Amino acid sequence: MTTTAETIDHATLEHLAGAGAIREASVVGQPGGWGVVFQYGTTERALAVKRGQVRIFKKFDTLAVYLKKIGIETFKTDTKQFDPTVTHVKRADTSERMRKAHEAAAHDAWFRAQVAHGLQEADDPKTQWVSNAAVKATSAQRRSAWIKKAQVSVA
Repeated sequence: MTTTAETIDHATLEHLAGAGAIREASVVGQPGGWGVVFQYGTTERALAVKRGQVRIFKKFDTLAVYLKKIGIETFKTDTKQFDPTVTHVKRADTSERMRKAHEAAAHDAWFRAQVAHGLQEADDPKTQWVSNAAVKATSAQRRSAWIKKAQVSVA
């Protein structure tokens, strides 16, 4: 829907409709469904889904029932861009969302494997534990070596 760049969410729309502030609702045909634009005051906004993208209703009946439930019984309809042959509209961000979902799933699997390995290692009676004092002594030796190395390279 290219009529407006600004969107309105369901909760705000319900409040405006309940207050009688909606001047006009325009149902706009899209390839694969229907969008709706609301005019209130001097503002025009399209209904959005939670992520801020314009909501597209696949069925006109579903949109009409939605509008009636929030108290809007009269609306304009623009069918210029409606294409009933398009049954599925691919979202622009689908590939990015799927890539991120796969990355998250892969990271989750790796992390769970690391935790399982750590628990298995901790439960193994052959595991040799290192005392905190030994770790602090080793760290102090490394720090002093790094400091000496840094002083030599600066000089």
